[in-house]
Amino acid sequence: MIMGGAIPLREAARSGEPNSAWKSVWLALGLLVVIGGSVAAFLLRRQPREENSFVAASKVSPEMREIDSTVTTSGTVRLRTGAEVRVGSQVSGIVRKLNVTVGSHIQKGEIIAEIDPRPLEARVDQARAQARMDEVGVAKAQRDLNRGRQLFADGVLPAQQEEDLEWQMKSAQAKLEKSKSDLAAAEIDLSYAVIRAPITGTVASVSTQEGETVAASFAAPTFVTIIEDNALELVAMVDETDIANVRAGDGVVFTVEAYPSREMRAIVKRIDPVATIISGVVNYPVKAAIESDERILKPDMTANITIKTAERRVLVLPNEAIQMDGEERFVLVMKDGTEVKRTVMVGTREGGLTEIKRGLAAGEQVVVVRAHESSGKGEQP
Repeated sequence: MIMGGAIPLREAARSGEPNSAWKSVWLALGLLVVIGGSVAAFLLRRQPREENSFVAASKVSPEMREIDSTVTTSGTVRLRTGAEVRVGSQVSGIVRKLNVTVGSHIQKGEIIAEIDPRPLEARVDQARAQARMDEVGVAKAQRDLNRGRQLFADGVLPAQQEEDLEWQMKSAQAKLEKSKSDLAAAEIDLSYAVIRAPITGTVASVSTQEGETVAASFAAPTFVTIIEDNALELVAMVDETDIANVRAGDGVVFTVEAYPSREMRAIVKRIDPVATIISGVVNYPVKAAIESDERILKPDMTANITIKTAERRVLVLPNEAIQMDGEERFVLVMKDGTEVKRTVMVGTREGGLTEIKRGLAAGEQVVVVRAHESSGKGEQP
């Protein structure tokens, strides 16, 4: 074959076409070099991988630990009942001054608005003048009664006239009492001209402006709506199968969609006695007081909630010690120097540990298999 290949080369050389033949030879040699390099690179890459698949094994013993019993559910952040207060006017008049806007933070007792007090002041002056007149009337009735009693004692005045004077005195006194009552009512109305915040909180809405006339004939018109500070609470919807484990005072950890990596805390305060049925499932609203980070929360945020209902002392193993074969969970237990497969029933997983409900005892040695890459000896449960 070599000889046969040389003849065409010589013939090609005689025919004046040597370059084409030599190009074919060099092309074949180049292909052989490329193929050889690829094979070598493949073998070099394969060798470390086989070394990295080295399997490390260690032994651990199951131990008793305290773990939390929890109820996991969802819920919302809501305004607490009574935390929203609508502030209105008790008297009619023109709004002379309005001191707040939406978003204003106001302290209890601070002035929200002022109604023009002049009509109310006039009523107070009127009532005060009437009271003074009635005081004069009482004094005159008292003087007439004293004189009539003296004349009656002297036998000059008939008994009927003396009785009439006594009734006039009582009437004057009653009139004076009414005038004083009217004066007190007018003074109270005057005090309503200054509208103050009943709670400390944030103004959520303003429904009137300076210069407007408000009428309080039948109902107090709303000026502003104030949301009390620390007014939010957490409402968890707990399934009827779990509600028996939840008690007031249980700790709560939750996150919201806006801050998924930030854990916040609350305390269960009460459980509503009336169920809420959602898609045919009976749930009971559990109200919890928020204890941290409330300022970053907003009403109606969705929350992922975990309620800590109790602590249990259980047997645990590292997650790596538990292997799977289909639906079966098992561990490798050392017995007389030999690894023995043992089926186990697992429970809660938390903090890298898995609860062992059945199949293992404290003090036994369990093989933990760890592979640098992939050992192929079972999956994590």
